[in-house]
Amino acid sequence: MIEFLGVSKSYRTRTSEKVILRDADICFPRGRSIGILGLNGAGKSTLLRMIAGAEAPDRGRIVRRVRLSWPLGFAGGFNGSLTGAENLRFISRIYGADLETVEDFVADFSELGSYLHMPVRTYSSGMKARLAFALSMAIDFDCYLVDEITGVGDQRFQSKCRQAFLERRNHSDVIMVSHSMRNIREHCDTAAVLGGGQLAIYDSIDEALSAYEELAA
Repeated sequence: MIEFLGVSKSYRTRTSEKVILRDADICFPRGRSIGILGLNGAGKSTLLRMIAGAEAPDRGRIVRRVRLSWPLGFAGGFNGSLTGAENLRFISRIYGADLETVEDFVADFSELGSYLHMPVRTYSSGMKARLAFALSMAIDFDCYLVDEITGVGDQRFQSKCRQAFLERRNHSDVIMVSHSMRNIREHCDTAAVLGGGQLAIYDSIDEALSAYEELAA
């Protein structure tokens, strides 16, 4: 379970203050996969980073009682001076995963070949995304965070990524930000709407969609 307790988050813009959350109490229960809807600029990606612990709230506490992934495919946490293999070993130790199992899986899944043993700073953005996605799939999490499912590699590789993610969905929850209702309906069983400084979680995707359409009108 993930809980937001009196959480507030805002940003200063050139002309005003942009409020993401205001004294929000939110519970993301286990056993539910939740899609997050909101207008452009509502702060959906910021919300996901706060859930992940990559960004702190201005006020309040976030309690995490799950084994939680970083945002799926996010490559920003890699050390560019280290090789892909050195990065995955470091991350495996943090999560207490078996080093040999993770390295074998990532080497096979990412298809990076000899690049796995080269510094990450030499990678293209696509290669970094392959490494990040493969590493996400190599470690079992209770809940996966997804900030827009994007295509990684060619159609064959994208199909492999989709199949791997669906297999993880058999025993893990998802919190997903996406503009695609198709993706949300495929991977989530309910949805939430972010707006007006609050996040409202609904019992069904259809209820959330109705609320989102009212917000967008």
